[in-house]
Amino acid sequence: MSIPSISFDEGEKVLDWIALTDAIAAGHDLPRAEVSDTFLYRGDDTLLTRSAWIDGLGLAIKAATIFPGNPERGLGTVNGMMSLMSDTDGTLEAMIDFHLVTKWKTAADSLLAARRLARPDSRRILIVGAGAVARSLREAYGAAFPEADFTIWNRTAAKAEALAADFPRTTCAMDLPDAVAEADIVSCATSGHVPVLNGAWLRPGQHIDLIGAYRPDMREADDEALRRARVFVDSRDTTIHHIGEIALAIASGAITEDAILADYYQLAAFTRAPDDITLFKNGGGAHLDLMTARHILTAWTAAQ
Repeated sequence: MSIPSISFDEGEKVLDWIALTDAIAAGHDLPRAEVSDTFLYRGDDTLLTRSAWIDGLGLAIKAATIFPGNPERGLGTVNGMMSLMSDTDGTLEAMIDFHLVTKWKTAADSLLAARRLARPDSRRILIVGAGAVARSLREAYGAAFPEADFTIWNRTAAKAEALAADFPRTTCAMDLPDAVAEADIVSCATSGHVPVLNGAWLRPGQHIDLIGAYRPDMREADDEALRRARVFVDSRDTTIHHIGEIALAIASGAITEDAILADYYQLAAFTRAPDDITLFKNGGGAHLDLMTARHILTAWTAAQ
């Protein structure tokens, strides 16, 4: 029997955002994942290898290369491979397009938190950044908040304008502080090392979604943002000591580890009061890649 190799286009045909967030939530009802991450660095270039094993769901290995200089070569910044193995006997069950898993895992990770933490009546959503992840976020948030109006801000305005033109009810913001102040949900997908989001700009009732930082020296929000918010993460194991968003705020004394109220293994604690500022750090993690890959294989198989 041949091993399925699921392409990006094949996967796109069988997936929807709400079903995937439900699958990720259900995955956290299973025994806690065993997760191992390794990082190799060469200047700004990164090799990130993430492995996960969830009893009852299977095993996954995802290797990602992040080369910030690739756009100048006409190549994507992030590339890699994804394999899914059987929980029963460890045999290879499927090879799934890396970019398919990355796209759907990354945006669905944030969307699950927003479905729990953002106000249900959120009607103004700001996306900070205009790259591939920002495009996925526009799709994902549009599925859960179909009546919302979207704004995109990017340091290079032309990129924001190009992305906005591809979607209805989507415009560009010229002034970031004003755009943040007007938004009900702020989703950041940038790749800088210096915070782009200032906590002084936030107002009660907002939900903040932070995606871009993935290294210990990277962050998108300043200390004040974390101090003012109720803070949640997808996984304590892969965020608190591994990503600057949380680690640097702890190191500066702005917050303590106790400020992290819950991760996805405590989904019942993902709650808010109307005037809370909620902040979610999307750290990714191989267990989420595994849950996403398993869902993709299940959906693809059902469609055959």
